[in-house]
Amino acid sequence: MRYAIYFTPPSSDPLLKVAANWLGRNAFTGQPVRPPQIRDMAHEDFTLLTSSARRYGFHGTLKAPFHLADGFEEKELLSALMHFASSMDPVEIPKLQIASLDGFFALVPEEPVARLNQLANDVVVGLDRFRAPPTDEEIKRRNPDRMTVSQRRNLEQWGYPYVFEDFRFHMTLTDTVPERDRPRIERILSRFLEPVLEEPVEINNLALFTEAEPGFPFEIHSLHPLAGTNRRKSA
Repeated sequence: MRYAIYFTPPSSDPLLKVAANWLGRNAFTGQPVRPPQIRDMAHEDFTLLTSSARRYGFHGTLKAPFHLADGFEEKELLSALMHFASSMDPVEIPKLQIASLDGFFALVPEEPVARLNQLANDVVVGLDRFRAPPTDEEIKRRNPDRMTVSQRRNLEQWGYPYVFEDFRFHMTLTDTVPERDRPRIERILSRFLEPVLEEPVEINNLALFTEAEPGFPFEIHSLHPLAGTNRRKSA
């Protein structure tokens, strides 16, 4: 079993519903969602486009997947996460936009949100005692030779390269897209997601995701509201 601490909108949120439709799976139910019919794109091509993103579910990473450290049980992680979330305030992202990050597409804040970066930092540090160190094989799979000095240091110390100064909040929408196809995929994404990108997004929970076995789809175990959470207005 691996665990991850993510943000995902509530199951009733319009953004979540549209994103789950795009990815073809709802991480709340674990069930497939009928993928959209995209003009000029074969069903098989679309399935490949979202293969890895579908497995992880619609989310923004705050603490990357990890195995529990020796001596801890799930119930202890769950209790600590509930307590931690109750001490944190919600953070608003004024607007999300579609961006290409190292060849894949994701939703990212239109402008940097300092409080969101601080929340991610606090999650990484505050719950790190539950994380088992990465194995040599897990480190090797991340290709550390291609990383910057700070990313390699983060991987060794925190189990994930993209934390602190290297963190960028994103909600993945595709796997890697060949460069020649990126303008077309971006246009398709813009048309598909535009109706739900007008409102701000409130980071109002910490979601515990689980992966039962290596390669299994990630599913939502539980949502933990942040203190003072207000329900996001529907579109």
